[in-house]
Amino acid sequence: MRAAVFEGIGQPLALREQPEPVAGPGDLLLQVALCGICGSDLHASEVPDYRLQPGTVLGHEFAGTILASGDPAFRPGERVACIPFAPCGECEPLGECGQGLAATCPGITGLGFSPQVPGGYAERVRIRASQALRLPEGIGFAEGALLEPLAVGAHAVAMSRMPAGARVLVTGAGPIGLAVALMARLGGAGAVVVSEPGAARRERAARLGATAVLDPTAAPLAEAFRAAAGGPPDLILECVGIPGMLQRMIEIAPPRGQVTVVGVCMEEDRLRPRMAIRKELTLRFVLAYDRADFARVLGHMAAGAIRAEDLVTDVIGLAALPDAFEALRRPGHQVKVLVDPAAR
Repeated sequence: MRAAVFEGIGQPLALREQPEPVAGPGDLLLQVALCGICGSDLHASEVPDYRLQPGTVLGHEFAGTILASGDPAFRPGERVACIPFAPCGECEPLGECGQGLAATCPGITGLGFSPQVPGGYAERVRIRASQALRLPEGIGFAEGALLEPLAVGAHAVAMSRMPAGARVLVTGAGPIGLAVALMARLGGAGAVVVSEPGAARRERAARLGATAVLDPTAAPLAEAFRAAAGGPPDLILECVGIPGMLQRMIEIAPPRGQVTVVGVCMEEDRLRPRMAIRKELTLRFVLAYDRADFARVLGHMAAGAIRAEDLVTDVIGLAALPDAFEALRRPGHQVKVLVDPAAR
């Protein structure tokens, strides 16, 4: 089968013929319908700290059709999406970490980040049945491929314990920033203000229901937020993840405010703790999601509150993936790019 393979830092992904995966006991073999390109894939393929091994097939945001099943609870022909983190053998019967640690559990296996567990940048992929989520009628493969990044947004908002009617600032309108803004709005925020320098991404944030969008280069952000939301932010969700952003949010946050760190900064950063102490700020760091976050997103999709066309900007084939992958290292207008392995 064809797959896009990581061959080393500084090298583009390469299309290669790979061995056909086989479904063993407890496994499902999927025909990949659509797989999203994730910022985590980009980071892993360029940062040595990830220790990504050559020969890895990336891709963890996917949905497809079951071709073969090693679990009696699933049958060929069913449509499923994938939760990329597989629990350890002890917890697998539960479907998730028994200690409630979700993605932070040391015993999980992340799909698409090692040659031993290939991901969805391929025509077919093997997953554990415990990772599968059935797609209800009316939920398409594009929505299925979006479940994972949207679950990140759902988890960030849930972990923030956002009060109803809160004034929320979201920094960054990339895929995760948009997911966070959308889930904050659906979660009952009173105002969701998105700060984003890119005009196309600001427009998309507005389309997804942000109550205001701001260009952080046009005016001081704290003042612009107050004017747009009627007061300071009760909650800041930082989704950019570059050095200096966390300190800037500490400066913007009001006394006893909260900053939730969603964006993954891949470099060393510096901040001034005294300023956060002076304000008695709460800083919360979040990672990925748990199974309940996927269920929450599926519920919104079933209710028609989330539409794939509002997030997906491009659908490409495997042949176009290496070039598209490299282009996304310098983000432009794109939000979510999906790969269709069947497209030529």
